[in-house]
Amino acid sequence: MKDDAGHLLDPAAFATLVVTEGADRVAVQLNRPAVRNAIDAQMVAELHAVCAHLEAEPKVLILSGAAGDETAGTKGFFASGADIAELLGRRREDALAGINSGLFERISGLPMPVIAALDGYALGGGAELAYAADFRIGTRELRLGQPEISLGIMAAAGATWRLKELVGEPIALQMLLAGRTLTGEGALAVGLITELVEAPELLTAAHALADRICAQDPLAVQATKRAFRAPRDAHPEIDNQEQAALFESPAKFQRMQAFLDRRKK
Repeated sequence: MKDDAGHLLDPAAFATLVVTEGADRVAVQLNRPAVRNAIDAQMVAELHAVCAHLEAEPKVLILSGAAGDETAGTKGFFASGADIAELLGRRREDALAGINSGLFERISGLPMPVIAALDGYALGGGAELAYAADFRIGTRELRLGQPEISLGIMAAAGATWRLKELVGEPIALQMLLAGRTLTGEGALAVGLITELVEAPELLTAAHALADRICAQDPLAVQATKRAFRAPRDAHPEIDNQEQAALFESPAKFQRMQAFLDRRKK
């Protein structure tokens, strides 16, 4: 349910997420601190509910976990992975259902950009959730890795193909097959994150990026994301189709006229 402004109602209804909604963005903090935000079935269901809302009311999504506090001596964490207690009981049918991979694909396909604000552990399914975002900002304390094969399974929620696209085959294979974990600095060096900030500034940086995105025309942002995510053989036709729609949009005329008016001054 949502109110007249398109806001999600009753944030208290989310047991595993802290949801804060503004006019142009939704901030979601993963909230299972006792297990370092391990992703369980309830969190998956609640993230699907957020996706349904953002598909109907497109807004930027900011994903984060618990923030570290140096003064209190606490460390942050994004998500330690899928909930091992649940994974232990899953069988063949559960794998074929694509529980996490389906969710992460839905997050990746949201109309407006998704920003992952990463601090501390982002492992296994937590790392794969981060890969599904359009932007990743991290801290020096970030630890990104895929430890699944040490548990007798594989990273099957996007890492085997998204990670290769993001960082290239050699580093992806080191992470997937040899247990390499990237630090914040290491993730920045290979382009897996685009910005490295101190932990207290992480959410500020994420919202600053959201501010820059939200200053653009939202229809043009959505069209560009659709074209960017389209397969190679869809181009250039998809670009032509998206541009054709934008050429008729009121925002195009308003923004271009405002640009020309500023040049006259």
